[in-house]
Amino acid sequence: MPKGEAILWRKLRNNQITYKFRRQYGINNVIVDFYCPKLRLAVEIDGITHEDPTVQNKDKKKTFLLKKHEIRILRIPSSEIFENLDTVIQLIYSECKKIDGE
Repeated sequence: MPKGEAILWRKLRNNQITYKFRRQYGINNVIVDFYCPKLRLAVEIDGITHEDPTVQNKDKKKTFLLKKHEIRILRIPSSEIFENLDTVIQLIYSECKKIDGE
């Protein structure tokens, strides 16, 4: 697991932000970095490789497939985890609360 994902996983596991997440979760032949089944929310951490056009194309296909199955996706640059971890956690938590309130 990349370092940024490992750092975020330490915060997400064991319901540390109230919502249960799974890591490297498979959904209809797609694997997402983190997934909250209750809210149908996928969180993807995009490292430097996601700047490559080929990888961006795969990301678009993944996003399309997830949306097709009514799964929301939140993409976070890995640099944000290193620079603003508390902000990233708050962003994920806020998105969870928003979905949970719908």
